[in-house]
Amino acid sequence: MNQHYNQNYTRDQIDEILAMIQDCIREGRFIISKNENRQENIDFINEYNLNSRRQKEILLKIKTEDFCHSLQNTKIGFEHEVLYVFCPQVTLFNFDGIEELVDIYTKFNLIDSESGKRVVVISFHKRNKPIDYLFR
Repeated sequence: MNQHYNQNYTRDQIDEILAMIQDCIREGRFIISKNENRQENIDFINEYNLNSRRQKEILLKIKTEDFCHSLQNTKIGFEHEVLYVFCPQVTLFNFDGIEELVDIYTKFNLIDSESGKRVVVISFHKRNKPIDYLFR
């Protein structure tokens, strides 16, 4: 496991973090990154034909048991931010209509702003590397 990954959390702490993330999602105070650096997110959304309602549904079904680790943001100017990684397993239908059980790698940035908390979903794609779950 990467030395920069932090799994030093209790179940209660992750319950609380996940509740804050999902409150933001429920209230529409979130965005899934789809810029040029996040082609993997765009491809995933297109491959499984995930409209915004379905994307939100998937994010709201994430459970504490799906938590993997947190890590510090390494982007210049954002080093104070903590990113949270969850990897739920979701049944999806691919472009050909074939049902698949997919591990979805999600990475959340929970941001405090003047107008309250908001969430940036930095990663929203198929898992592409091994992960360790904290509570499984």
